[in-house]
Amino acid sequence: MCANYEPISRSRAQLLNLYEPTFEYKADLFPGYDGPIIISTDQGLEWRSARFGLVPNWADDLKKVKNTYNARSETVATKPSFRHAWAKNQFCLIPVETIFEPKYIDGKSHWYGIYREDDMPFTVAGIYEHATVNGEPVISMSMLTINADDHPFMKQFHAPDDEKRSIVVIPKGRRNDWLTCGHDQAKDFLVEMPVDEYTAAPKSDMHKFRPNTH
Repeated sequence: MCANYEPISRSRAQLLNLYEPTFEYKADLFPGYDGPIIISTDQGLEWRSARFGLVPNWADDLKKVKNTYNARSETVATKPSFRHAWAKNQFCLIPVETIFEPKYIDGKSHWYGIYREDDMPFTVAGIYEHATVNGEPVISMSMLTINADDHPFMKQFHAPDDEKRSIVVIPKGRRNDWLTCGHDQAKDFLVEMPVDEYTAAPKSDMHKFRPNTH
C-alpha cells in the first residue's frame, strides 16, 4: 500500500525525457491531494494534474470516496470503484521521487522513504478516471499494487501481521507500452520491483540522503 509519496520534482522531468509540468503541486502528497500523472493521447504523452485517490465516474460526492488511492491488482477489474477505468484501459504513469511506507521496529511504526539507488525518479503504474462532481470535472488516479509477502525488499514494510503490498514500477523501456496496452495485456506489467535498484531511509532523514530532489 502507498498513501504518501513525493512526486517528481518539476525541474527533474527532463530526466524522464519529458517537458516540465505547467501546473503546481505539493512536494509531499497524501490522498485527496493533486499530483502529476502522465497519460497517452493522440498528440503523444501529456501531463495531467490528478487527485490521489480515484473518484469513480459515478460518484456524486467526494466525501464518499475513501481508500481508493491504491487498487489491488487482483480485484481491480471487478471492484465498483475501479472497474470502469480498468475496462476502458485508462492507464497512467505516476512519476515519483520517493514513496513512503511504515516499517515496524520494536513494535512501533516508523515511516521510511523508498527510492532508487541511482537517485533517479521512477514511474509507478496507475489507473485514472474522469468524473463530474457538483458540476466540476475531476481527474483522479490510483496506484496499482501487488502482493509482496515474499519480496526480499518490500516485505519489510507494513505491520507484522498485515499482508505485504507493493506498488508496481514501470521501467523506462516499457512506459509507452503500459500507457497504450489493453487491460487484457496489463497484468503482464504487474511484476515485482527489481530488488537491487531500490533502497530506503527514515522519512525524517530524507533531506540528508536526497538533498537535491526539490
